[in-house]
Amino acid sequence: MRKHLWRWAVAAVAALSLSVVAAGCGGGDNESEATTSAQGGGGTGTNGGGGGGGPAIKVGLVTDIGGLNDKSFNHLAYLGLQRAQDQLGVTGKVLESKSNADYIPNLSTLAKQKYDLIVGVGFLMADAVDTVATKFPDVNFAIIDFPNVALKHKPKNVRGLLFKEQEAGYLVGYLVGLLEKQESGSKNTIGSVGGQKIPPVDHYIAGYQFGAKQADSAVKPLNGYSQDFVDQAKCKEIALNQISQGADVIFQVAGGCGLGALDAAKEKNVWGVGVDADQAYLGSHMLTSALKKVDVAVFDTIKSAQDGSFAGGADSVFDATNGGVGLGKISSKVPADIVVKVRARERLLSKGGVKAIPDAVK
Repeated sequence: MRKHLWRWAVAAVAALSLSVVAAGCGGGDNESEATTSAQGGGGTGTNGGGGGGGPAIKVGLVTDIGGLNDKSFNHLAYLGLQRAQDQLGVTGKVLESKSNADYIPNLSTLAKQKYDLIVGVGFLMADAVDTVATKFPDVNFAIIDFPNVALKHKPKNVRGLLFKEQEAGYLVGYLVGLLEKQESGSKNTIGSVGGQKIPPVDHYIAGYQFGAKQADSAVKPLNGYSQDFVDQAKCKEIALNQISQGADVIFQVAGGCGLGALDAAKEKNVWGVGVDADQAYLGSHMLTSALKKVDVAVFDTIKSAQDGSFAGGADSVFDATNGGVGLGKISSKVPADIVVKVRARERLLSKGGVKAIPDAVK
């Protein structure tokens, strides 16, 4: 699939300050702590209330091993915390996990420091959140990508933050399928690179394959897993192998590792599809991104903790109907008629008009 180079115009975004120092808890040199403070009008007032008019609360965020610089999943969670600091006046702290062994120590550190809400970022943190939340029943917890009912002890102080990733995957897949059908000389082969074979990853890939086939029944999907969310070389190798088999689109669903898959797409002049955040800024090889609005979920959950409406023992579900997932920027090189069809499908999905999108990879 041939493309021409072009430049993205990137708007400057004001960032909140972040200082990173070595943490003294749990994992020692294997973890780092980022303490953030609200800027401008979002600070804590003299009456003890937050900048958003609610009580001043403390919110802790524990990343998974992908870390804040994964440019997708963990980074989005951090943006949600930053927004809450700016708009609600909460005090925030981030503990980065360098290995799975850091999860319990990091969560426990924040609980012992009496944080009002602690957010665990990711499916892989489920056992740790269950353990620490059970030990600290008076502290509120939220976990991204894991349902409360599936936690071993089903603690009543934990709320699951879930997404219908298959819907975002469907949209990018539908776009890819339309391109494959229209492009002369295409081998009708598309690729995807997952991190680990866990539900949130497979939801994306299942929707992607389904959407592509709905647009072009002749599409041949290739899929592989790096078993890693950090090492970019592993994802790049899988992507290069898929490209050698004729794939002219690579969809990455592997966090920081997936940046390697997108680098392979750039190197071999095929389309790349980003995940979670809008990754259009990576270059002219980016077709679009499957959006998962983790930042919105984190902000909304913090707001509920501040206004007293937070309820553990249940889940919040974010999908296309409530704006929780969606489609990122589409390359300007995509034909206008295809863009029109994709946007129409996006509107249909937002109204609940697309049924039976699978969430499991066969």
